[in-house]
Amino acid sequence: MLALGVTDTQIGLIASIGFFFQVVTALLSGVITDKLGRKRATLIFDILSWSVPTLIWAVAQNFTYFVIAAIINSVWRVTMNSWTCLMVEDAEPEMLVDMYAWVYISGQMAVFFAPIAGILINQFSLVPTMRWLYFLAFLLMTTKFFVLNAFVKETKTGEIRMKESKQQSWFSVLNGYPSILRQILRTPATLFTLGIMLATSITSMIGANFWAIIVTQKLHIPEGDLALYPFARSALMMLFFFVVQPRIKEMHFKLPMIAGFGCYLASYALLVVLPEKSYWLLLVSVLLEASGFAMVGPLLDKMVVVTVNPQERARILSILYVVVIVLTSPFGWIAGTLSSIDRMLPFLLCMTLFVMGAFLTWRASKLSEKVDAPSTM
Repeated sequence: MLALGVTDTQIGLIASIGFFFQVVTALLSGVITDKLGRKRATLIFDILSWSVPTLIWAVAQNFTYFVIAAIINSVWRVTMNSWTCLMVEDAEPEMLVDMYAWVYISGQMAVFFAPIAGILINQFSLVPTMRWLYFLAFLLMTTKFFVLNAFVKETKTGEIRMKESKQQSWFSVLNGYPSILRQILRTPATLFTLGIMLATSITSMIGANFWAIIVTQKLHIPEGDLALYPFARSALMMLFFFVVQPRIKEMHFKLPMIAGFGCYLASYALLVVLPEKSYWLLLVSVLLEASGFAMVGPLLDKMVVVTVNPQERARILSILYVVVIVLTSPFGWIAGTLSSIDRMLPFLLCMTLFVMGAFLTWRASKLSEKVDAPSTM
């Protein structure tokens, strides 16, 4: 985007526009998945949310192209719902943890191909390389969508919901949401979890959009060298997943999560003070950030599940995600404005949010200890 003349503020605005449209698609994802069925919804909205934007990115010329792609890409929130249902609804319950584990591992394995991008950028320059990579993404992802559709069948729950929702209004799924929101507001544990989700969502968005900017524009690391750092990040996270995660997953969330936010904080504190061309110190920053994610992410997922009313879990989670999207979306523009003033400012904002996340974790642990106390007496 920078290479095509898009400014820092416009990059932040693009992120905010994308998040705004994700609110709409997240709200409608449930009824779309029920009406079309898990299998059909996944195929249609996978193609719409990924195949179409990758083609737009491949030929992008200016700010307008990226805005249009961000709006179309926002419908991935539908496939987040439909694909998850397609994967888990007919699965044996005892297999779910392992299934999600291998989804996670597969995602990390993909990053090991990132150095190829660096080699190509050094050989052919940034913009031509990215155009061909996006076109390759279009071919690979579209092929994957049709292969998936050919080898799966509609779930039993999906067939039932398609019949039940046949005469249902597209917006009737939103009925009762105000009362669910009031229930959330009266549940402190869920509110603490929501605060932590919000802190991690904002910092993830800022990191995804502005890390490469500060590294290339302030630290003057060549674009072709950037791919090495996601490679190192994934390698450490894989090690963490197999070695450390089994040891901490049964622990109380307090110490691992606070330690994780501490790693996040140290990572960005180091990032903003690095001198130019600090390759090895930048690697230390990336590895600290990877450690923070590995500790905070899985335990936060667990908190999200256990701190909500199980009878209303689906609707509560949908509201939580929508609230996170709504409150996160302005921070793309805010971070872009801060970055246009000083490249360090978005990361100082993240550091503040990491401290907030650690504090909310500590408060949630105190509440958890009060809830658990009677059962241990």
